[in-house]
Amino acid sequence: MVMAKQYNIFLVEDDPNFGGVLKSYLEMNNYQVYLVDDGKTALSSFRKGIYSICILDVMLPNLDGFSLAKKIKETEPDIPLIFLTAKSLKADQIQGYQVGADDYITKPIDSELLLYKIKAILKRDKFENNGENILEIFEIGDYKFDYKLRKIIYQDRTDKLSPKEAELLRMLCLAEDKVLPRSQALTAIWGDDNYFTTRSMDVYLTKLRKYLKNDARIEIENIHGSGFRLLVK
Repeated sequence: MVMAKQYNIFLVEDDPNFGGVLKSYLEMNNYQVYLVDDGKTALSSFRKGIYSICILDVMLPNLDGFSLAKKIKETEPDIPLIFLTAKSLKADQIQGYQVGADDYITKPIDSELLLYKIKAILKRDKFENNGENILEIFEIGDYKFDYKLRKIIYQDRTDKLSPKEAELLRMLCLAEDKVLPRSQALTAIWGDDNYFTTRSMDVYLTKLRKYLKNDARIEIENIHGSGFRLLVK
């Protein structure tokens, strides 16, 4: 079954006790959390994954949180960001917002309050596209698919999809293990259901199968006379 995974948190915190406790608390509330304890290695780790929001400490070894945030924003300008820090001076807070923070929370933190702030930021981000509820991040077997960035990630490999490839794969994911009608996909993506658009879609399906070939459990099944079904066995 293809699972929609909307909320993956990138957490950078050098205090192992606090970081571990916060990671566990967020995971108990149905978030996936990737924890890094060093500012210098955090950027390369961020680039390898797909995340919905970043939570950064400011005072980090080797690279401070403000500098890390700037680099993350250069990589992905729209990602929401929260600073957690003991630095409570007004100048520090202003600097945090200047680099693109959505919130700036001073320690000691209230975990429940942080949880509500995360939910509010993600809800706003999720509905800002004309008020529509659009799922953007999916797990397909061992793959992660980011619809917004048009990326498929498998281990250390990332493939960039074309707009039509991304839209077709998203429609297959949303159908889960049900059949996606051929005519529905053709009309939505190509604007017409005819011989030429059908042949074009077949080419795109072949490309998607190649992108997903490293996980043998994944299959895009052709349902004769009806449409296609994405399965993870």
